[in-house]
Amino acid sequence: MFFYPVATVLVEATRTGVAPFFEVVADPFYFGVFAHAVSDPSVLWTAVEPHTLELPVGNAVIVYPFPNYQLGLFGFTAYQAVLSTLASIVLGLPGAYLLARFEFPGRPTVRSLTALPFVMPSIMVATGFIATFGRNGTVNRVLTGSGLPPVELLFTLEIIVLAHAFYNAPLIARIVAAAWESVDGSITETARTLGASPRRAFRDVVVPQLLPALLTGALLTFIFTFMSFAIVLALGGLQLATVEVWVYNAVSSADYATAARLALLETVFSLTLTYAYLRYEARQRAASASRPPARKQLFGPVTADRVAVWGYIAVALLVFVGPIASMLLASVTGPDGGLTLAHYQFLVDRQATAATFQVKPLTAVLNSLLYGVASLAVSVPMGLLFAVLSTREFAGRKLVDTVGMAPFAVSGVVVGLGLLRGLVFGVPILGHRVVVAGSLAVVAAHAVGAYPFVTRSVAPLLATIDRSVLDSARTLGASRLRVLLDIELPQVWPGVLAGTAFAFAISMGEFDSTVILATGGSGYTMPVAIERFIGRRLGPATAMGCVLLFVTGASFAVIDRLGGDGGGFGG
Repeated sequence: MFFYPVATVLVEATRTGVAPFFEVVADPFYFGVFAHAVSDPSVLWTAVEPHTLELPVGNAVIVYPFPNYQLGLFGFTAYQAVLSTLASIVLGLPGAYLLARFEFPGRPTVRSLTALPFVMPSIMVATGFIATFGRNGTVNRVLTGSGLPPVELLFTLEIIVLAHAFYNAPLIARIVAAAWESVDGSITETARTLGASPRRAFRDVVVPQLLPALLTGALLTFIFTFMSFAIVLALGGLQLATVEVWVYNAVSSADYATAARLALLETVFSLTLTYAYLRYEARQRAASASRPPARKQLFGPVTADRVAVWGYIAVALLVFVGPIASMLLASVTGPDGGLTLAHYQFLVDRQATAATFQVKPLTAVLNSLLYGVASLAVSVPMGLLFAVLSTREFAGRKLVDTVGMAPFAVSGVVVGLGLLRGLVFGVPILGHRVVVAGSLAVVAAHAVGAYPFVTRSVAPLLATIDRSVLDSARTLGASRLRVLLDIELPQVWPGVLAGTAFAFAISMGEFDSTVILATGGSGYTMPVAIERFIGRRLGPATAMGCVLLFVTGASFAVIDRLGGDGGGFGG
């Protein structure tokens, strides 16, 4: 379900040898100035041109060098990922400070909500941003109502970076807050006793302990934004295409050779980064602090830090709640600005009147639910198996752990392309052509994308089980399977439930592979239906987005209620 499709992409990309790869690397469209540097490295410094900077104080003028580089497709993909990572850090660090250093009602729930990037469908986020920043979106309605000119943010780099920050800033906050809570308060107090100022104690004691977590979150965010697909496709289109979007465009044009080469280059890059992430995450894991610093009350006398935190809360509500609220509002707002249920009525009517080739909303909902349930039957056992393997001591355990997490580093577009070119088109075996297409192919893609989340939810809990208890049970005659079912599984059950809910939500929101595998058929899901509606009518797209939000929100409620905080990425 995973390695064979990825191998299919590898074979497709290297069928004619390695020469086409050199053509890609040497093509300025893909690698910009770095392609020219293959034959003439001097362009890397001759392209650095002087620019002038006029300071507002006096008449001083500074001349500084700046690379005037054409980045190409891969360069632009990395560039927008760097900007998105920086924006996520800027938005996420204050959130980490709020969660780690302040006490307020509902803090555990807010901390649980930082896991939303893993369960919120990206195409739904894109719909929310269109409803917020589109030509007739919430922001422009407020601006024009106030007598101000509207802003045009759609199909700009700024809105892509902002949408990526919406997705990944909570992840930064979650990872850094966990590290912040593990800082022993007594060490900071000792530094203060020895004469260090609060700023010096923070810089010399706290920051070094937060830096590994921050770098881990930044690396993870860079991987996510480098492989981003749905957000860039919906908010940037081909004008601001990344590698993922261009691979999809090549697949849509039946240029499978180019798609395979680009997908392979991207996969090698993302796998390298993911391996670095896993190594870095393992190094920065640490036990909880023996005496974490006491949290301050969020509600209290006006102080500088409380004012700053409340300012951040206002910005966070605008950035994180605004797009979802705008989507909800747009789904019940008519062209005249009044409240209406016409968009939901359109979905009902479309089900009855749509032609065979058109999207039927109820069919999309039922397909999503069917794929979600079916993928659980595959992803949960797979996730449990890799969780057990990753917590056992044996030669090659780190390799197994890395291999088990490989789907996390390979985009859904690559998996979908591999399934399409392999199992969907058919594989000759012993004189027969074996075809795995339709719903089975979609379920396979969803299960592959979901099972790493089961593994990451269960493995931390498995690692905390006392090994002597397991050894005693084996000594008393219990089989390995009996020990697993009677001792280990009951202790990690909250993580299993959390992983199951994660897997179901991931399947419900999966877009990257589904949009490739469901093209031209009736196997489309709610995210695919939303993308097709966006290009025609925003109202029905927001209504379908609200339906998807309800389903994924219910899944997340299961995570929070049953799974608790038992594991998960960065947990």
